[in-house]
Amino acid sequence: MAVKTKQAASNTTRLLSSRALLFPGLLITALLLLVCLMWSITLGAADITPEVVFAALFSFDQSEFDHLIIQTVRLPRVLAGALVGAGLAVAGAIMQGLTRNPLADSGILGINAGAAFAVVLAVYMLGNPSLSVYAIAALIGAAIAAVFVYGIGSMGRGGPTPLRLTLAGVILTAFVSSLTTAILIQDQETLDQIRFWTAGSLAGREIPLLVQTAPIILAGIVGSFLISRQITTISLGEDVAKGLGQNTLRVKLYGAAMVVLLAGGAVALAGPIGFVGLIIPHVARFLVGVDYRWIIPYSAVLGGLLVTIADVAARIALRPQELPVGIMMAILGAPFFIYLARWKVRR
Repeated sequence: MAVKTKQAASNTTRLLSSRALLFPGLLITALLLLVCLMWSITLGAADITPEVVFAALFSFDQSEFDHLIIQTVRLPRVLAGALVGAGLAVAGAIMQGLTRNPLADSGILGINAGAAFAVVLAVYMLGNPSLSVYAIAALIGAAIAAVFVYGIGSMGRGGPTPLRLTLAGVILTAFVSSLTTAILIQDQETLDQIRFWTAGSLAGREIPLLVQTAPIILAGIVGSFLISRQITTISLGEDVAKGLGQNTLRVKLYGAAMVVLLAGGAVALAGPIGFVGLIIPHVARFLVGVDYRWIIPYSAVLGGLLVTIADVAARIALRPQELPVGIMMAILGAPFFIYLARWKVRR
């Protein structure tokens, strides 16, 4: 008995010790993200030293050409990458927690494709819409896609199983992507205007677009923190959550609204970038366990870090040419998706 008590005390000590490392670990990860953002700013057609970057950020001189490049071109790009990565990663974490689907991701479940199609349709119909129209169209498209996928995945006995949701998302993505391609082929003007955006790109992001979409993504992240405890409970089983008196339907509807804000805002800002919301939540759970009060902030920071690194790799892989970051994320994410489909879903 004494041995069992001692063992339990030892386990408790290890648990408390690991929890004590969570906040410092988050700070270290955030610091690493900051370093990568600064490094990313130094890269481009002409490399700029870190000293010049610091000067441009903290003592801006508009007569200096390098300062103008940093403030108007490179800084908006890296901030957009961090925001997009954070938004997509948190959206994936919410979806995986609420549906208990290890393959849940706004790209795989068709939400990104729906948002992208809505933006392309808006550009096709309106010619050259304002930045606000981009954001509104992306949110509407993301919401319609989410409702469609969940509705199709819920048909039949057993409700919305991970396999049904994944298949519904794949079907919707294929169908909507074909419609998007048809519009772009038919209208050369629309194709010329957003063809790089449709592949998922951070190039040419400007402060006005960042100002339009950042509040949407940040609102989704903050709103996700408010239901992090409830997501943890649902992720352990819906029966458990109901037994604890939780209104699971209300939590899922609220979570779906946050996913629409996060994915829609991210697509409006950078186009459809896949696999961020698939990879990062699994990495966060590996680091912090099943508590979504920690999974969500870790996902936000790690998502920004992943997209920043992918954007740097996309810029230097074929230098002086560059790949859209969406293509680089597909190269990184496809093997991870195969691994999850092979092992996680089977179990």
